[in-house]
Amino acid sequence: MSIVFAQALSIFSQVMTFIVLAHVILSYFMDPYHPIRSFVDRLVEPLLAPIRKVVPLVGMMDFSPVILIILVQLLTGFLINLLTR
Repeated sequence: MSIVFAQALSIFSQVMTFIVLAHVILSYFMDPYHPIRSFVDRLVEPLLAPIRKVVPLVGMMDFSPVILIILVQLLTGFLINLLTR
């Protein structure tokens, strides 16, 4: 049972990483009011907002998506390690 949950957690982590990357790419090329971008923003922005409060912009660069991806990967690795022991 724990193996199945660990695999589901791994898949969730990969999907979350893909959504965050899509958010970054769409922010460069798509109008903020486009329905697809709006949907992705609604998924990702609540997760990025607390990180943005702690980590300031560096020039024009926003590193909060990178930090979110790292946090998701670290948390997933930790939880999978706990489940598979």
